[in-house]
Amino acid sequence: MAKLLEHKAKEILAQFGIPVPRGEIAASVVEAAAAVERIGFPVVLKAQAFVTGRAGKGLIHFCDSAAEVSDAASSVLGRAVGGFPVETVLIEEKLRIASEFFAACIVTDEIPGPLALLADRGGSGVEQMARDGKAKLARRPFDAATGLKPYEARSLAVECGITGKQISAVAGFLVQLAQVFLAEEARSLEVNPLVMTDDGRLFAADCHFSVDDYAVVRHPELRIEIAREIGHPPTDLEKIAAAYEATDHRGTFYFLELGTEGDRPVGFHGAGGGGSMMSMDALVRHRFTAKNFCDTSGNPSAAKVYRAAKHILAQGAIVGYFASGSGVASQEQFHSARGMVKAFREWPLNVPAVIRLGGNKEELAIEILSKFLSDLPVPVEAYGKDDSAAFCAGRLDALVREHPPVEPYDCTPTARTEDAMDEYAFDVRTGTISFDHAICRNCESKACIKSCHVEILEIDDDTPRLKEPAEESAHRCTECLACELACYDAGMRSIALSLPIPGFDECLAKRGAR
Repeated sequence: MAKLLEHKAKEILAQFGIPVPRGEIAASVVEAAAAVERIGFPVVLKAQAFVTGRAGKGLIHFCDSAAEVSDAASSVLGRAVGGFPVETVLIEEKLRIASEFFAACIVTDEIPGPLALLADRGGSGVEQMARDGKAKLARRPFDAATGLKPYEARSLAVECGITGKQISAVAGFLVQLAQVFLAEEARSLEVNPLVMTDDGRLFAADCHFSVDDYAVVRHPELRIEIAREIGHPPTDLEKIAAAYEATDHRGTFYFLELGTEGDRPVGFHGAGGGGSMMSMDALVRHRFTAKNFCDTSGNPSAAKVYRAAKHILAQGAIVGYFASGSGVASQEQFHSARGMVKAFREWPLNVPAVIRLGGNKEELAIEILSKFLSDLPVPVEAYGKDDSAAFCAGRLDALVREHPPVEPYDCTPTARTEDAMDEYAFDVRTGTISFDHAICRNCESKACIKSCHVEILEIDDDTPRLKEPAEESAHRCTECLACELACYDAGMRSIALSLPIPGFDECLAKRGAR
């Protein structure tokens, strides 16, 4: 489920006519002070983070002066919550509360349709309080086509012990909430607390809003950047990965920063959900901490694996690189191997790596990794299906103990790095291939021609060119990296396959990474 931060959730509620406290979002102490001037005292300042029990964690502050707002904003902004810094705070008018309720609409496995919930009190742990007899909680299924009917909502209010004029007010609110729930295809929409002020008005004082992942594409108004439950506002690297994945459907590329802390962080590169979980468990048993989760499966291109490896390395502060997923994957493993080789030589890799690529053509994948990475100052070991994730994690443990991260060093990338004297280039699906024909004319092996499995290249005037029609040949290029590695292996370095990652360099600059 994709989640909305509180301030975004309240924007949606307000668009449907549900009252919310007057408030503004702030990303700095200066912005917080300016917001308070417009709202007026007293205010409540809330960290915008996907975490429950914020008050008990010091992430909610009630303020009566500018000094208190400044202190509160300073203490909350930048504070790590779940391993990620709080980037924004919501500043709202402080309500004059007469009573509190809990109202929600959810999808549950218990019944084949949506469920409305209402409690006679708000606050954390309402359902547990109901089990302990400290609160009254009513539940009622409702029709997903017609919504929650007014008489159904009133019945819930009465069941909760709500009396008098409050019945109509609370029931009316619950009907509106169900309308939002259905219209936005939510999985969970909770207002806790639902506040009734001393003048009889109802406000959604807090809101937890989760939307079905597959429905996100139909709701641009929600401004959800990554349609997955990631537990924190998406980082720049996660946004870049998701944006690229949306444009290239050859296999999968999921990337998630975990924000976990530990003295042995490892860059994790999996392939397949079950195999990746097994491999991460193996890391944990050796007292490693996965700094990220990354999955390239479903027969990804070498270009996609290359970009995934660059994302993992861009996190920095890792002691090792561990690639392990399904024991016997159906994908052609040499594609993954070539993608990693290009990334590791381009970055270059400065920590030990253990790469487990079990499956189709794993022998060729192991050969590629061993051949093209043997000269690095850090060890890279490659394994196949006969070596378990537990064994490979153990090998990484041994390598990390023997080989601490090395200082940045110069490495020869597989791609040509000099400007071409006589360039021949063409666009491929997600990048550009460039040949320096001045170098190609001195090449006797023409290794690039032999390596191109889609057979789109031919020799013309002793240089490689696209077969006619050139546009059709270029379209058939799978970005397998075979030609670039073959040229590098032949010692010519005429070819450069450029595979840009939009926004990646800007992200590195922002993070201070190389």
